Amino acid sequence: MNINIYYGGRGVIEDPALSVLKKIEDVLEELRVNVTRYNLYDLKNSIMTLPQTLKEADGIILAASVEWNGIGGYLQLFLDACWLYGDKTKISQIYMTPVVISTTYGEKEGMLSLINAWELLGGKICPGLSAYVEDYIDFEGNVEYTNIIEKKAENIYRTISQHIKSLPSSSIAIKQNLIHNSLELTPQEGEQLSRFVSDDIYVQKQKEDIEELASYFKGILKENETDVESEFIKIFTSHFVPQDNFSATYMFIIEDKNKTLYIKVNNKDLYIKYEKHNSADIIAKLSYSSMDNISRGRMTFQRAFMTGEITAKGSFKTLCMLDQIFPFN
Repeated sequence: MNINIYYGGRGVIEDPALSVLKKIEDVLEELRVNVTRYNLYDLKNSIMTLPQTLKEADGIILAASVEWNGIGGYLQLFLDACWLYGDKTKISQIYMTPVVISTTYGEKEGMLSLINAWELLGGKICPGLSAYVEDYIDFEGNVEYTNIIEKKAENIYRTISQHIKSLPSSSIAIKQNLIHNSLELTPQEGEQLSRFVSDDIYVQKQKEDIEELASYFKGILKENETDVESEFIKIFTSHFVPQDNFSATYMFIIEDKNKTLYIKVNNKDLYIKYEKHNSADIIAKLSYSSMDNISRGRMTFQRAFMTGEITAKGSFKTLCMLDQIFPFN
């Protein structure tokens, strides 16, 4: 059995959450569990890639130290990464145990926050542990508290090893809604995107490109804009490169022009027109300037998506095929 611990505190010596984790780790290791701890404060520059570490985990422990308000930024960033780039199929098989220790107030709220987040991700919940600690030394040396923590560690092992089920939650219905309205990524695509956003050089380059484009478009007078309908249909048609054994439908909603460009590709056939449809393989939203920028070869479809210029729903692979079908650059 493999259990990962993700600790979201600051790592200070007097943090009682570290003492609790140490006791849990000792019990689990006695039960021959492989325990791996990830201290998020040490991994803050690579948090977006950490969902990859869930691949071999049977269960995880999310440990938070509440020092003044909430579970802290590092742990929230990790949960955000799981939502954006994590393998939802794998997460649905993983038990999560929340451990929240407060030195002020809010341990119950913090534990509830972690439970709600993991349920929305589709994962399973293992009963957690929360406590308020006024004096670190008294808490660590209290034999009764130690017994409670050790019993909790045994329950974690029992729940995961026996695959104990829990009653259904309304979070499941909400999760289906949220996932339906988000871009569908395979585990490999999620891993690739998580690496992009963790690359500071890449992110900085995208910001510079966006600033350069913003400056460029500020100098364009509105009266010099050509008609959006005839312009994009003509340029997409002239750059069309057929792909063998490939067919897909795309719907581009150009928000600031209140126009919807519908494209249907079927091997060597191209249909493109401004019209609305009830569905398409890719439904994307973007501004006129973003579409103009792409059609003039200043930015690819994939880069536009990664930098947030495009928001889309559908298959990531089908979205990326646009750069092969319409090689503007």
